[in-house]
Amino acid sequence: MTSFPLRSVLYVPADNARALSGAGRRSADVLLIDLEDPVAPEAKVAARDAACAAARELHDAGHRVVVRCNHPDTPWGPDDIAAIGDLPVDAICVPKVASATDIDRVAALTDVTHAVWPMIELPSAVIEARAVAAHPRVTVLVMGTNDLAFAAGVDDRVEGRAMLVPYLAQVVLAARAEGTAVLDGASTILDDPGRFRAECRQGRAMGFDGKTVIHPAQVAVANEVWTPSPGECEEARRVIAAWDGAQAEGRAVAVLDGRMIELMHVARARDVLAHAGGA
Repeated sequence: MTSFPLRSVLYVPADNARALSGAGRRSADVLLIDLEDPVAPEAKVAARDAACAAARELHDAGHRVVVRCNHPDTPWGPDDIAAIGDLPVDAICVPKVASATDIDRVAALTDVTHAVWPMIELPSAVIEARAVAAHPRVTVLVMGTNDLAFAAGVDDRVEGRAMLVPYLAQVVLAARAEGTAVLDGASTILDDPGRFRAECRQGRAMGFDGKTVIHPAQVAVANEVWTPSPGECEEARRVIAAWDGAQAEGRAVAVLDGRMIELMHVARARDVLAHAGGA
């Protein structure tokens, strides 16, 4: 797990000078500088240099920064990983991880012990998700829903992502089993704010810790959805108060509004307040 919030993780194309220069003005919890998908092969080397410079500047300005490299099997991957190893970043994001062995390969390419955020976007990665989450360098699993849908041959355009839900749930369960954070995949919905909000709510309800986003306009919605509401905070305080009252009276179980309150409910309530900054 991380010590900082993951409500919104904004992909920033490393070959887009305007996006890099404006990234610090966004309200994303984490800025993920991307050397992989959005960068054309002929621009990879120049993008790497730009990413390194931007990562240092953003870190010095107090932002949480992660850099996504190209896969180690590509011509650019090893040099990406070596360069990122010299940066003051929070993690290195590795695309198209197939198993925990890929994490070992990344570790062997740099002496710096950055945390690793593996992308779960291959069927094999879903199957191996628990082993990947258990790797000592891994702190966050990142769903790559678009690539996963393509690789699995499912239609991710179905409302509610019905065809992807079994895979998403499997990865969340694997992450929880190993105490690892997990991010919902990026959405390509750019012209339907209501549908994007519904997808965020679904992700939070499924247990994701936040969402990767590809457009700055999506940041505010993800932040809002993954921030407990005043009503949720008040309910959490009531649960804790009921529990404390029962404990003071020597009872092992509390009752609130006709429902039983146990220790797990108290833990969840405290987690809600923690994510709301103690509100």
